[in-house]
Amino acid sequence: MAEAFRDQFVTARGVVDRLARRSPARLAVFSFAGVVMVFTLLLLTPWATASGRSAPVVDALFTATSAVCVTGLTVVPTGVFWSTFGQVVILVAIKVGGLGVMTLASILGLAVSRHLGLTQRMLAATEVKTTRLGEVGSLIRVVVITSTSLELLVALALFPRFLVLRQTVGEAAWHALFFGISAFNNAGFVPTAEGLEGSVGDWALCVPLIVGTFIGSLGFPVILNIMRNRKRPDRLSLHAKLTLVTGALLVLVGAIAFLGLEWTNPKTFGPLNVANKVLAAVFQGIMPRSTGFSTVDIGDLHETSWLVTDALMFVGGGSASTAGGIKVTTLAVMLLAIVAEARGDRDIEVFRRRIPPETIRLAIAVTFVGATAVLTASLLLLQITGWNLDVVIYEVISAFATVGLSTGVTPDLPEAGKYVLVVLMFVGRTGTMTLGAALALRSRRRVIRMPEERPIIG
Repeated sequence: MAEAFRDQFVTARGVVDRLARRSPARLAVFSFAGVVMVFTLLLLTPWATASGRSAPVVDALFTATSAVCVTGLTVVPTGVFWSTFGQVVILVAIKVGGLGVMTLASILGLAVSRHLGLTQRMLAATEVKTTRLGEVGSLIRVVVITSTSLELLVALALFPRFLVLRQTVGEAAWHALFFGISAFNNAGFVPTAEGLEGSVGDWALCVPLIVGTFIGSLGFPVILNIMRNRKRPDRLSLHAKLTLVTGALLVLVGAIAFLGLEWTNPKTFGPLNVANKVLAAVFQGIMPRSTGFSTVDIGDLHETSWLVTDALMFVGGGSASTAGGIKVTTLAVMLLAIVAEARGDRDIEVFRRRIPPETIRLAIAVTFVGATAVLTASLLLLQITGWNLDVVIYEVISAFATVGLSTGVTPDLPEAGKYVLVVLMFVGRTGTMTLGAALALRSRRRVIRMPEERPIIG
């Protein structure tokens, strides 16, 4: 029996090894899907729910996908429906998903094959944006250690506040840890029954969540680059500079927009004093990066605020981060291309660096695929639910960008609609990432090039 088990393991190891060499992107997607299935099965157990009865399959699958894809959309209240065991399963799923689909695939390759092939190293290097292929294994360990350390720092900052709210030491520690991991991984899951809507002016609670979300949305390449060059910020990579500058501008623009649009809204910012209005605006401006926490009822926001949120969610956060969307560097590259074209510049230059044409083509491909996914899912949900377009667009972009913000209609989705969002969350988390890596690896040189001719544009 032992020999048969060993033979099966060797066979499985050989299959994974061949898949890692020939199609690392496919291995990453299969690995991620396998992780989703594991957590779905765990949530289907009777002791995962507070009632002691097994959850419906679609609700368990939806919650597991939302957790692993660090989205935060829920069809059942996390703090009420799931037991302590169920919430622990969700928290572990968030942690695993936050490490990133490519990092997860690399860990699988190291565990099963005990080595990484050249192709897989290149794909993992694309994910963490490092060019030294020999460092990928050690870099994965740094990613795990760094993310865990930052999550614990956010939890430590939140712990005293939960004690002040008259929670026991155990409850305060649990909620602080849950919020810390959820914030850094941009997951948006809330373990308390009342949520965050009563904390709109709570600076001690909101500020750590804002900081944790922003750092998590930067991406591991940027965090590591800042750590390595903290004494010489002028040596930051172009990717780090674009992510920091574009991300900060988006937060500023979003906060100003929410402040102006919701200033007099009696259901949201209207009753607040000026300081708390600013806090609420910054909170709402940064959470669409991909976290999905909200201190006000999203359904009470003006529709113009929904539109601003849609745009911020679609862009998302930094590459190789826990955030979703098409990523801020994609937006930055496309804006720089527009500026260069308007000025008549032959090259796209920023921070004394030139961006190659291949990067522009990749940015266009990622944006187009993202927009197509949103359009397709919107058409399906409109047909399934009959809801208004503004509501459907909001839910769809939130799912695609793995944000988790909702107007409150997600629990009311028909079963078919829930499956649509499950697929969209999975595509949103793995699609743009694997697409970018796969297209980058498919770059090829041709000996013979066709004659050049320009079609009319515009």
